[in-house]
Amino acid sequence: MSKLVKGDKAPDFELQDQSSTDVKLSGYRGRKVLLYFYPRAETPGCTVQSCSVRDARDEMAELGVAVIGISPDLPKKQASFDNKHNLRFPLLSDPEHKAADAYGVWGEKKMAGKKYMGIIRSSFLIDEKGKIIEAWYKVSPKDTVPNAMKALKETK
Repeated sequence: MSKLVKGDKAPDFELQDQSSTDVKLSGYRGRKVLLYFYPRAETPGCTVQSCSVRDARDEMAELGVAVIGISPDLPKKQASFDNKHNLRFPLLSDPEHKAADAYGVWGEKKMAGKKYMGIIRSSFLIDEKGKIIEAWYKVSPKDTVPNAMKALKETK
């Protein structure tokens, strides 16, 4: 799928969280959602990104924004990541990259000269009706929260 842009309908999904509970994006209708995709739990960039989201969680909640992280990691690994860093928000498991494909974040990457397929770190701010407010592809781990906060201030 191509990249999503402002005004697009956010693709719905149903994935298991770190407790192996099924979570649907449609279950968040009526609330804004910061949805972010990260390549792999416990890697330096993903830890920085997830901890920055954790640190902004209360401020996001005050603004009516729920937070959801998605990676290909299995629920057990997501639970370990959550417990180690006290994240306390849904970390969804997308091992078959169905949600990643739907959001246009599964693609070719390069590391040490080798090409492989994986998650392209991205984040999405979704409105109460399930429409994309903003989409950030190839986002820096440290920019997920500032990008979302800036967009939230602009939508007021």
